[in-house]
Amino acid sequence: RLAADQRFWQDAAQTARFGLVSVSLELLLALAIALLLDQRWRGRGAVRAITLMPWALPTTMMALGWRWIFNTPYGPFEVLAEYLGLGPLDLLSTPALTWLITVLADVWKTTPFITLILLAGLQTIPEDLYGAFRLEGGSAVQALRRVTLPLLTPYILLSLLFRLAQAFGVFDLIQVLTGGGPAGTTESLALYSYLNAMRFLDFGYSATIMLGGFILLMVLMLAGAVVLRMTGVIRSAES
Repeated sequence: RLAADQRFWQDAAQTARFGLVSVSLELLLALAIALLLDQRWRGRGAVRAITLMPWALPTTMMALGWRWIFNTPYGPFEVLAEYLGLGPLDLLSTPALTWLITVLADVWKTTPFITLILLAGLQTIPEDLYGAFRLEGGSAVQALRRVTLPLLTPYILLSLLFRLAQAFGVFDLIQVLTGGGPAGTTESLALYSYLNAMRFLDFGYSATIMLGGFILLMVLMLAGAVVLRMTGVIRSAES
């Protein structure tokens, strides 16, 4: 039944796409923010605390906030569009835009989590290494490529492991922000499993969906590990 369920495969593809895009954006943003917060400047402690605030907020509250921002006709974007004479945008009714909004909300919420991990990794890199590298004539960009990123690789892999698992099981953000709509284009595997259990009372098939999602996640993780090992990233992290 699961193998022939087109909705399951559609939701699996949507969940995988959501996870890969959102986690990739989060990693890039988190690396930039962590590098900034690792520098010494006045007010750094306060900025670090503020940076972690989105991650500390409950996901349900955060999703409600994003839904209000893009609400038709009372959200700020819709009010501004009406003021400019652009008419109602109806952003949460357009599949492509709705998907981008869910990715944006997830990136805003969980980038601080990866930032915290990467910042902890940066704190373990001795300053002497950068000093020696500068004495040899190395630039800041070269130091990033040859010192920072290789030593930060284990922390990057750890954050990717956590976030991919979390993104593949996304539920509350989608449920509150879009409800899986429009027309199921943002529905995740976790939401599909929830609907089978709570709406259709098919608890057995709901558990099967989650088991199938777990197997797919493991396949993706193993495939990613193979690619990383072939490119030498894991070997450099182990060494």
